[in-house]
Amino acid sequence: MKRFLPALALIALAGSASAQTKPNPGATLGAADTKVRLQTLGYKNVHDLRPGLMPGEWQGRARQGNVDKSVTVSPKGSVVAR
Repeated sequence: MKRFLPALALIALAGSASAQTKPNPGATLGAADTKVRLQTLGYKNVHDLRPGLMPGEWQGRARQGNVDKSVTVSPKGSVVAR
């Protein structure tokens, strides 16, 4: 019984500590986050970023190689370039 209570206390503390470190699942990308995401993927001259049609979506223009493209970034961070 003496070993059971300290073990139970450790389990309770570990559970509450992990609950505080979970990320916010509802967080969406902002304009600055979107620009960094595109630059990380190799896009240059990212400009004209504006909110897209869907919540959390961003649209803008960027250069990929030597070609200017219209880009759309989803709330999850995936990129579509046309």
